[in-house]
Amino acid sequence: MRVGVISDTHGLLRPEAVAALRGSELILHVGDVDSPGILDELSMLAPVRAVRGNVDYGVGQWGRWAAEMPTTREVVLGRGADRTRIFMVHRLQDLRHDPAAVGQTAVLFGHSHKPESFERNRVLYLNPGSAGPRRFSLPVGIARLEVEGGTMRHELITLDV
Repeated sequence: MRVGVISDTHGLLRPEAVAALRGSELILHVGDVDSPGILDELSMLAPVRAVRGNVDYGVGQWGRWAAEMPTTREVVLGRGADRTRIFMVHRLQDLRHDPAAVGQTAVLFGHSHKPESFERNRVLYLNPGSAGPRRFSLPVGIARLEVEGGTMRHELITLDV
């Protein structure tokens, strides 16, 4: 299964991000969406699961939408021994459990706008970086997960914007 991972759009869904996510079977948005229209646009490409970021508090006509978005979520792909459990949280410092202890395969997070990946206790920690407005000199990007037969590969993708 091809999974697109995006974060920190801050109300801007770049055409380059849409192109990079095309072909995904699932899109995971790890917060700071900042506009419900972003998720609507992404859902035209593939089913979307998202968590609320620190700027997704919402006011006016779409405040309820933001308030109803979960701050964390687990996405389970596959079944049985081939099952892959992915935990989503916007700010890594808000992680309140040991993912390895509960059998999670990956933790997806955002917030810093800095793309990074590392492994701790056989759990992948992945931040796709910001796909929205550029922050400082950080790259604009997304990530991709390839999940197959209980194994997972990832790729950080820098967008040419």
